[in-house]
Amino acid sequence: MNEFKRTENSTTLGDAIDKIMKAYRLDGKMKEIDVLSKWEEMMGRAVFMRTKNLTIKNGILHLQLDSSVMRDELLNGKSVIIQRVNQTAGYDMIRDIWFS
Repeated sequence: MNEFKRTENSTTLGDAIDKIMKAYRLDGKMKEIDVLSKWEEMMGRAVFMRTKNLTIKNGILHLQLDSSVMRDELLNGKSVIIQRVNQTAGYDMIRDIWFS
């Protein structure tokens, strides 16, 4: 008899982690971190290099840039940024962007 044999009511490690993430409401936060880590891929190297701080709070992307010219350009393309972030996330993660 194998003591490590899986029983009928056993669960996979992946399922257990998913349940824990949902129970502690961390699944959304992990998705935010995943999307923010793809900022350079979504926006390009020039925007990435001028981005100083990037966070998501309550559906709002807070974006701090070191270039006022870049900030004005991105302000004009706000809807495109929202679309790219939400497309990368796979759902409507953000609804607005605040620049500083």
